[in-house]
Amino acid sequence: MANRRNFLKTTGLLAGGLWLSPALLQARQRISPSDRIRLALVGANNMGFGILRHHLALPEVDCVAICDVDQNVLDKRLKEVEDATGKRPERYTDFRKLLEKKDLDAVIIGTPDHWHCLIAVTACAAGKDVYVEKPMANSIGECDLIAKAGSQYQRIIQVGQQQRAGQAFLESRDFVKNGHLGKIRKVNIWSNFNYGLGNEIKPATPIPTGVDYDFWLGPAPKREFNPNRFHGSWRHFWDYGGGLMSDWGVHLLDMAIWVEENPSAPSTVLTYANNVNKENRDRDTFDTMNVLFPKKDFLINYDMNGGLQTGPYNKPYGIAYVGEKGTLVVNRSGYEIYPEWDGTTKAPKCEAKKLEGTTESHNLHVANFVECIKSRNQPNCPPEAGRIAALHAHIPNIAARIGADQVIWDDEKRQFIGNSQANDLIWPEYREPWVLPKI
Repeated sequence: MANRRNFLKTTGLLAGGLWLSPALLQARQRISPSDRIRLALVGANNMGFGILRHHLALPEVDCVAICDVDQNVLDKRLKEVEDATGKRPERYTDFRKLLEKKDLDAVIIGTPDHWHCLIAVTACAAGKDVYVEKPMANSIGECDLIAKAGSQYQRIIQVGQQQRAGQAFLESRDFVKNGHLGKIRKVNIWSNFNYGLGNEIKPATPIPTGVDYDFWLGPAPKREFNPNRFHGSWRHFWDYGGGLMSDWGVHLLDMAIWVEENPSAPSTVLTYANNVNKENRDRDTFDTMNVLFPKKDFLINYDMNGGLQTGPYNKPYGIAYVGEKGTLVVNRSGYEIYPEWDGTTKAPKCEAKKLEGTTESHNLHVANFVECIKSRNQPNCPPEAGRIAALHAHIPNIAARIGADQVIWDDEKRQFIGNSQANDLIWPEYREPWVLPKI
């Protein structure tokens, strides 16, 4: 805890209402206007605002506008930013109007997943750089569109796979790739979270005052308002998200792909899924999944359980890189190396090691994005890396939805081999008047 407090102090983030330190506020005043990054936020309720806070911990970043379709959220966030920085951002309820601003460098997209593609592509076309929360988009096809937009309009796009900046994961990757565990046989991944069960079934209710619910739905199908499909729990429904698989799965699977010699899209994917007590819970997505990804270098085994909170090595979530000389287990709290025992020499095959109390990956990932806005270098998680990570979540979800134990993905052709049902789910159907962007 002390390490975290010290880190927050050095980055300028403080707990409570005033969350920028006096030292940071003074540093912000010393940076000339020409060197400042003018940033806007679209989608300000949860993760979006958290990401904005990390950006504002950098002295050269100003939040000049916030956009949200919930007036209650918007009013709250505008006041919080004004209280912290002394400057009130401009207010928007339509991202298209916001992106018409000429004096805007970049935009954070913190909306539900089904909005990522439209906003990201529109932002790129408007000449803005983009930080888009993970997963990159809510469908395979939309991920492609974002990647193409970044390339065509020469924009910097950082996908919110922030573990790529975390100390524990960076050291783990280097340890594995440098051969200290010997040849990797498999990577075991697990994510067990109580929230994965979804909420108890509730009836539809009137739309809350101040919410433009039709705009919130956007390209998704028209439905009555239900609190289970709104703030905090929309991820359990295919219209807006992909459940635990595209929430935690996409983070952890990205770390497995990261240690491949040549990180690649999945090909053959074996998926086993179940929905425990679905009749009592309001959700579309699966609470229980086991997925195998046979890779060129090793096997990835992903195990997911909504409604549980414990797991291997007494961790609710984590990654175990299983090598010939030992196993490295890592999550956001640190890592530990468990050596294999050599029966001949009567000695461990590698060095035992442990790391606890690691640095805040969000701050470092955000700082990398801002630096890349200036340098025009590729960020920690550029569009192609974000696309490949998202594929490892979307393909198992598609397989589970159509009841297929095995699907085969051809990444060059961007289609499933011999499976028309799966191919039908590559692209979403947008509700009028919204249309898929064309690149």
